[in-house]
Amino acid sequence: MSFTHVLAVAPVRDIEASVAWYERLLGRPADTTPMPGLADWHITPTAWLQVFRSPEHAGSSLVNLVVDDLDKALAELADRGITAGQVQPGSQQVRFAAIQDPDGNRVTLIESPIS
Repeated sequence: MSFTHVLAVAPVRDIEASVAWYERLLGRPADTTPMPGLADWHITPTAWLQVFRSPEHAGSSLVNLVVDDLDKALAELADRGITAGQVQPGSQQVRFAAIQDPDGNRVTLIESPIS
């Protein structure tokens, strides 16, 4: 079996408010809105993040995004009005910080020099 893409989905209650928040997080509008209640960003050519209106599941997702420079990413987010929790050390030189979208979905930024 071979997989060609990874798709992460964050269920939300209020699609308009959530799209605005994810636009601030990702620094740009959604790449597509293929149907009402759904917006997606193409993070890389083979990795997408979707925000989907699903009130009964809102707040239940965990999304991890790897960044080159965690301090720089957190400063950029702070400039956009998004504040992360405390930077935490992981194993083998990994550092991470979590933020939450308006529904409580957790987005963790991870800095890992190990590829």
